[in-house]
Amino acid sequence: MDWEHPEISLRRQCELLGVNRSGLYFQARGESAENLKLMRLIDEEYTRRPFYGSRKLMLWLHGQGYLVGRHRVRRLMQVMGLEAIYPKPRLSQPGEGHTIYPYRLNGVAITRVNQVWSTDITYIRMAEGFVYLVAVMDWFSRFVLSWALSLTLEIDFCLEALERALRRGRPEIFNSDQGSQFTSDQFTGILAQRGITISMDGRGRCWDNIFIERLWRSLKYEEVYLRDYARVPEARTGIGNWFRFYNQERFHQSLDYRTPAEVYRTSQA
Repeated sequence: MDWEHPEISLRRQCELLGVNRSGLYFQARGESAENLKLMRLIDEEYTRRPFYGSRKLMLWLHGQGYLVGRHRVRRLMQVMGLEAIYPKPRLSQPGEGHTIYPYRLNGVAITRVNQVWSTDITYIRMAEGFVYLVAVMDWFSRFVLSWALSLTLEIDFCLEALERALRRGRPEIFNSDQGSQFTSDQFTGILAQRGITISMDGRGRCWDNIFIERLWRSLKYEEVYLRDYARVPEARTGIGNWFRFYNQERFHQSLDYRTPAEVYRTSQA
């Protein structure tokens, strides 16, 4: 694989070789080792206190001995996809001309599987760099239907996760944020073709997609922060094992101490 090939892009090389770009070793370029260290710290503190913006994170870093300016903290948050104004990660912005759908879940009682699915993207740190993770979840059972990793925020990995989830079933309502991946004609077109009602979070309302927000917090504290993935395959294996544990073995009090897999499968029977 030639990262600097003058005529053939990395994407085309992957297509010719039949390699998924998200499986390549990722060496973060453009960020210093010091910035990567700051990003790790910001990610951990933001996960603990998602209401912190750039000013409070700057002050917290000062307390840890890192005398960095607010502009630098804000820029790193943007690279990570953390929006200072909003109390949740905003890993992308609506694309120009994309349709924004209303939030359709206010007052809706979630009573069955495949009633509501949702999706979101989160930042996953590595020893040297980072990747992005998308997942699709069934709200009633908390079952993770599919997930995918990517080196970039291009739409491909989101479409991959959506198509794999739809092989399991079809929701009545599909909820997401207003990111350009989820407002794109490609993504919404797949949902519309299947007669699925599209719902999107209100801007700055982290609780509109609360179940998947809790999923990210659990994943990071129980898996990601305990390891330093050196390569994308290592991250894929670790995250995959954790999702299997989460679906198949982890008991949820809100599910009467059943696992997500048990609830999802028995409710479909």
